[in-house]
Amino acid sequence: MSSATGAVRDHLMASDTEFQRLEHEHAIYAAQLEQLSNKKYLSEQEQVEEVRLKKLKLRAKDRMETLLHKAGSA
Repeated sequence: MSSATGAVRDHLMASDTEFQRLEHEHAIYAAQLEQLSNKKYLSEQEQVEEVRLKKLKLRAKDRMETLLHKAGSA
C-alpha cells in the first residue's frame, strides 16, 4: 500500500462510519475463517459457512476499495 493510500485509509477510518463498519466486519469474517481453517476437517455445514464468509469478506473489501478510490480521487 502506498503512503498516499495509507493516508486516505487513515482518514476514512477516522471520519467515515461506513468504512469503519466495513473494516470491523472484514476483521470479524477473517477471524471466523481463521477458526474454520484451523480445523482438520470441515463438516458439510462448515464448508457452506466457509464459502458464505469468504463472499461476505470479499464484498466488504470490495466496498472498502470503492470508498478508498472515491476518497482518493476527490
